[in-house]
Amino acid sequence: MTTGDAVIRAAGNPLRDPRDRRLPRIAGPSGLVIFGVTGDLSRKKLMPAVYDLSNRGLLPPGFSLVGFARRDWEDEDFSQVVHDSVEAHARTPFREEVWRQLAEGMRFVSGTFDDDDAFARLRSTIEDLDKQRGTGGNFAFYLSVPPKFFPTVVRQLKKQGLSNAPEGSWRRAVIEKPFGHDLASARELNRIVHEVFSPDEVFRIDHYLGKETVQNILALRFANTLFEPVWNRSYVDHVQITMAEDIGIGGRAGYYDGIGAARDVIQNHLLQLLALTAMEEPASFDAESLVTEKLKVLRAVKLPEDLARHTVRGQYTAGWQGGEKVPGYLEEEGIDPDSVTDTYAAMKLEIDNRRWAGVPFYLRTGKRLGRRVTEIAVVFQRAPYSPFDATDTQELGQNALVIRVQPDEGVTVRFGSKVPGTQMEIRDVTMDFAYGESFTESSPEAYERLLLDVLLGDANLFPRHQEVERSWEILDPVEEFWAQHGRPEPYTAGSWGPRAADEMLARDGRSWRRP
Repeated sequence: MTTGDAVIRAAGNPLRDPRDRRLPRIAGPSGLVIFGVTGDLSRKKLMPAVYDLSNRGLLPPGFSLVGFARRDWEDEDFSQVVHDSVEAHARTPFREEVWRQLAEGMRFVSGTFDDDDAFARLRSTIEDLDKQRGTGGNFAFYLSVPPKFFPTVVRQLKKQGLSNAPEGSWRRAVIEKPFGHDLASARELNRIVHEVFSPDEVFRIDHYLGKETVQNILALRFANTLFEPVWNRSYVDHVQITMAEDIGIGGRAGYYDGIGAARDVIQNHLLQLLALTAMEEPASFDAESLVTEKLKVLRAVKLPEDLARHTVRGQYTAGWQGGEKVPGYLEEEGIDPDSVTDTYAAMKLEIDNRRWAGVPFYLRTGKRLGRRVTEIAVVFQRAPYSPFDATDTQELGQNALVIRVQPDEGVTVRFGSKVPGTQMEIRDVTMDFAYGESFTESSPEAYERLLLDVLLGDANLFPRHQEVERSWEILDPVEEFWAQHGRPEPYTAGSWGPRAADEMLARDGRSWRRP
């Protein structure tokens, strides 16, 4: 295909071949409505992501952005807020011509979620944008609001007819986590949302699934013959999945207290990473095939019988981090001094299937840990027989493949190599792939990819309600056990968590990686 052909096809010519990966996927006529547009998520992630997509030429010329909030703003005020958010947080350089085109399609609707008149004004605004901007009746409604408001918003959308797409158009709902706080609430939330939107019109955002390194798990496993033959119980000793943060709760006390690390991270992010790491090869990479294989794995996950020995919860105390003294969780502003909320959670899971039987998966997450890192470490068994003397290999650990999700995106392989010299001494070395060194283009932010997928109707990277409910089925018994057994174990800010977490692995003859 010539360069001229590519230009013609990119302009929408029927000659365009959807299999040609040199051409970007560009959203068709559409608009986005953000509820809770004044919140941190919207200002720091969503609005900058919209600008970055526009700057990369991935949004249609008539794309429209509508903000809905209680503020008494005019369209110009909203445009200025978006402008400030873009300047502060956008990934790509600011270009005036891109901004002007985007700003022409910005509108703001003032009101509360229970205000019928406000939703009537929203309907009129969308109808006007269809005529003025050519959005074609295609709108996604992003609920960047606390879960308690989900039912009110979706029912208002139904009441005003906004959830019903005109013929030949689409309407979609985008929901941020948390998807409930336990199995019962998740099922009730799904029931309410599905009363208004069909399952294929609901996009549940787990921003981790939008990260390039998470998607690379599928490429690493299924595009290569190097790893998949040893990706099983015959060669893998155990798997560690870590999401560590070096920050505290910041200004999130109202959300975080009573939720905790396990509900905030393990139920969604870490169980999704487990599913991608452990699932069988899908028939294709369409949404249905991916969900089928992820669900098979999640349904095979087995909790340990002794939750006291194989689960740990912790709560950070005052300490030093980054050269400064930081308060403990109970000293944070807005936190009940008697709170038993976990800021650290770890657990051992197993998967009852032929590929993984007997291989433990250790999951951990926490705040105020040693450093910020998210990684998946597949640790391999030791060689069944070694011809070397014990002194030759005393510094040799186990082979490992480590997928670094953030912040240093890449993959590391750890293996043994001879130390130069006359003696046979073997020591661990690493072979490293880093995104920043191998590719000239920086990775898009997760929300860029996910927002574009919503506008395209591509559900590959969005958990379905069955996955959400199964994840709560796994976590609920742990939360119920913790609620009946005392307080979380304290750990010092800047450390790698409570001592009980180290003891949990030590009982299995293993230890946590220190990233």
